[in-house]
Amino acid sequence: MAQYAGRGVHGQTVEAIARRILTGEIAEGDTLNIAALQEELDVSLTALREALKVLSAKGIVDARQKRGTFVRPRDDWNLLDGDVIRWQFADGPDPLLLDKLQEVRAIIEPAAARLAAARATTEDLAALDVALSGMADAHGDPAAAVEADLAFHRALLAATHNELLVRMEVVMKTGLAERDRLVHGRDADDDPVPSHRAVVDAIRAGDEGAAEAAMRELLAKAVRDVEKVRKGNR
Repeated sequence: MAQYAGRGVHGQTVEAIARRILTGEIAEGDTLNIAALQEELDVSLTALREALKVLSAKGIVDARQKRGTFVRPRDDWNLLDGDVIRWQFADGPDPLLLDKLQEVRAIIEPAAARLAAARATTEDLAALDVALSGMADAHGDPAAAVEADLAFHRALLAATHNELLVRMEVVMKTGLAERDRLVHGRDADDDPVPSHRAVVDAIRAGDEGAAEAAMRELLAKAVRDVEKVRKGNR
């Protein structure tokens, strides 16, 4: 499912309701007070209904005759939706969610690196090289560093030539971006290029085992970087 653009009054309404639900302010099973929400958010009934349609499509709310619109159990939510992940970071980094996303990456990306070593084309390697150059050029610029890192991991998934793995970018990119924003700029002397280049070198050599191992080491470093920031914030 494409990510929701979230623009204008409609977008603000979607995000305001979503954040209340995801933070537990509006609990699972609660029936929404439509009139109260309309007045509190100062939106038209049409705008509110359109916003609820977006949340319904993501499995967060549902509507029934005699019961009205209510919050569905969390087990029904589309937790792999990029917007649902992003909304959970709206008030800052969520350590538990970061850990869960790191576990997902640890399952997917080493296998993706192995596949890329077997399947990467000249164009795939060029995209990975461009991402590496972007990382080198982004030194001291956290925003550019985040974009370069996202470009690298997007190119890695693309190099698997597995359309289902490529779609996992929607799941991972929000968590990866939040992790990068947390880490980049905290350690200005850290150079991410060598650990990423090791993955690209192994893919270029067609060495599947080395590519997988290099990705596992890159991810282990990512965990260490986050832990370092967490300890610094205590």
